[in-house]
Amino acid sequence: MSLDSRVVEQSGNDVVPQPVDAVREDGRGAAHDAAPGAVRDAAPGAGPQPARERRAAPSGNGAKRRPTIRDVAEVAGVSRGTVSRVINGGHWVSPDALAAVNEAIRTTGYAANQHARSLVTGRSNSIAFLLTEPQHLLFEDPNFSILLRGAAEELAKREMPLLLMVAGTPEERRRIGGYVAAGHVDGVLLISSHQGNPMLAELLKQKVPTVACGVPLGYEGRVGYVAADDRAGARTMTQHLLDSGRTRIATITGPLDTPGGTLRLDGYRDALGDRFDESLVAHGDYSRERGRLAMAELLERRPDLDAVFVASDLMAAGALVALQASGRSVPGDVAVGGFDDSGVAASLHPALTTMRQPFERISAEMVRLLLEVVEGQEPAAITLPTSLVVRDSA
Repeated sequence: MSLDSRVVEQSGNDVVPQPVDAVREDGRGAAHDAAPGAVRDAAPGAGPQPARERRAAPSGNGAKRRPTIRDVAEVAGVSRGTVSRVINGGHWVSPDALAAVNEAIRTTGYAANQHARSLVTGRSNSIAFLLTEPQHLLFEDPNFSILLRGAAEELAKREMPLLLMVAGTPEERRRIGGYVAAGHVDGVLLISSHQGNPMLAELLKQKVPTVACGVPLGYEGRVGYVAADDRAGARTMTQHLLDSGRTRIATITGPLDTPGGTLRLDGYRDALGDRFDESLVAHGDYSRERGRLAMAELLERRPDLDAVFVASDLMAAGALVALQASGRSVPGDVAVGGFDDSGVAASLHPALTTMRQPFERISAEMVRLLLEVVEGQEPAAITLPTSLVVRDSA
């Protein structure tokens, strides 16, 4: 399977399900879609007949009956097949008929029977947000909640629910792998996959449509992804520190089995060139506590450092604690730069200079690319630019 690597600024229409004429409450097909009183497929150009107000009639026990496709068709003045096509994406429906059906759906209060639709299409009409990290990081790392909210909002526009799943342990991976392989979701938005993580291999084995957040190390040509330009962003931040007159610039990396860990370290090295010094490198795991410990380690090893580029804002928050404990002022003694701009940065003291990731855009593009894969298109890759946000720390 080839992977279509796309340019940064890419446009395109949202993917919508292909039309299914057989979405019916009674289980019959489109051949039985003529509603009593409806005008069935009028002459070309005639358009739908004027809509008639219709409310759901009471059921036999006096309760209000749930509106059906038949009700929508009668109000809109079209066939039930036309209503079905509108519900399933609006293909092969004239603009006038589309407007009439949408208005009839609104006035009748009709809601699609998702169970019936799933039986016809073979799809669940839902997407999984799969985090392959320990559960506590879902609440500790603000990046994940931003991505989750963005993905949920994008799918809500398409009337699709988002299922949150966490697979940070072997047992969780086993259980979730079985659930996903059984067809309970149409695709997976994979968040924070580490190199060698068996979850991605299992998704590929089960042929589950998947799009990753960040470059899926080891699977770059087989899995679609949306990534921030980690290397260029790290290079920009390190150069900013150099331009401010700093000469002994340290770094705290992310995990080196993640794209952010490796590519941000590469960008730091790019900017320093021959000035790169291994003694100014400490490794972290994107947690606040590891940022504190790594900063303390660097200060002990290189007390003369005058700046530090930290590969995440959360680790930078921990680094600021260690610098304060050591009696260093920021930015007077040590300038600090982060990466993410997830909300933590602006709340720190001093406010953190950082690289902004376009999280909302990342979520939106992930949803769009995943729905393309669900529809049978080849996986694609998109890399989005980061931007420098200068605040008080550097």
